[in-house]
Amino acid sequence: MTVTDQPAAASATRRLTTAKAISEAIAQEMERDPEVFVMGEDVAAYGGIFGATTGLLDQFGPTRIIDTPISETGFIGAGIGAAVEGMRPIVELMFVDFFGVCMDQIYNHMAKIHYESGGNVTVPMVLMTAVGGGYSDGAQHSQCLWGTFAHMPGLKVVVPSNPYDAKGLMISAIRDDNPVLYMFHKGVMGLPWMAKNPRSIGPVPEESYEVPIGKAAVARPGRDVTVVSLSLSLQRCLDVADELAGEGLEAEVIDLRSVVPLDRQTILESVGRTGKIVVVDEDYRSFGLSGEIAATIAESDPGLLRAPFTRVAYPDVPVPYARPLEYEVLPTPRRIRDAIVSVAGR
Repeated sequence: MTVTDQPAAASATRRLTTAKAISEAIAQEMERDPEVFVMGEDVAAYGGIFGATTGLLDQFGPTRIIDTPISETGFIGAGIGAAVEGMRPIVELMFVDFFGVCMDQIYNHMAKIHYESGGNVTVPMVLMTAVGGGYSDGAQHSQCLWGTFAHMPGLKVVVPSNPYDAKGLMISAIRDDNPVLYMFHKGVMGLPWMAKNPRSIGPVPEESYEVPIGKAAVARPGRDVTVVSLSLSLQRCLDVADELAGEGLEAEVIDLRSVVPLDRQTILESVGRTGKIVVVDEDYRSFGLSGEIAATIAESDPGLLRAPFTRVAYPDVPVPYARPLEYEVLPTPRRIRDAIVSVAGR
C-alpha cells in the first residue's frame, strides 16, 4: 500500500494530531461494538498521559473507560480474562519499559492462549503502549522494544508514524481476533507540550476505515536508495529525503507500519529497484528489526544489493538521561543523512 492508496477524502478533510486520531478510532469502535472497553492507568479522567484516550470518559462513562491501580500484572491479566470471555479490551501499558513487571501475563498468557487451546480460544485484545526517547525520560521510560515483542510468537505488533495510519491501524487492531501490541512513539502524537514533527498532524477522514496490519507503505517513491523505517524515525527519514531531493538524490522511504507481520515483499521489491538500503530503527541494534531485514535480503537474494547493507539503530546501551548524550545515540536526522549519502555514493 502506498501513500496514493489512501482515500481521496483524506486530503480534503480536517487535520488531527495522532493522539486525537487514536482516541477517535477507539470512540468509533466503542460506538460500533459494546464489547469494546478501555482500561489502564490514567486513561479516564486524565485522558491518557499522551492523550490517546482524551474525551472518552465523558462519552462512555466509568464502566467502559476504567482507571486502574498501579498494578500492570493485575489489569493486563483482567484484560486477558475479558478477552477470552468474548470482550474486546484495549489495555494501556503506560510505558513499554514497564513490561518487565507484567511479562508473564503478556507472553505466557496473552500471546500463547490461542495456541495452547488448539485454536479454540481467541484473545481479541489490544495492548497499547508509549515508546521512544528524545525527551530526557531516562533509561526506564525511553525504549522502543518492538524487536523484543516481535521475537515472541503469538503477538501482532503495529507501530504507526502518522495520524491517518494511527486511526486505521487502531481500528484494525480492535477488530482483529489476535492479540495486538499497538505501540505509539511520544514524538508522533502531536502534543503541544512536546517537541514534535509537523508530520504528527495530518488529514484524517471522519469515517471509520482500516489500515491493513502487515502491509507497509511506500511513503515516498525514489530511485537511488531504499530507506526503511517506522514511527518517529520514519518522519525524520522523510524530512531528510525531502532535503536530499533538492540535491539530486531521490530516496525511496518505506514505512513498515507493522513489525509483525513484517511486509518483506515490499522491502525486497524496493531494494530490487534501488540496489541499496538503509534501515533506520530507534530500537536496539543487536538481535532486532534491522538484523531481521538484513537476513530477509540475504535469504531471498543477496545479489539485490549493490552496496553494503547499512543501518542507523540505537546502540546497545541504556538510554541516557542527559539530553546531549541521548541525542548522540538516537537516530537523528544528521545520522540518517550521513548514512543515506554514504550508501548512495555521494
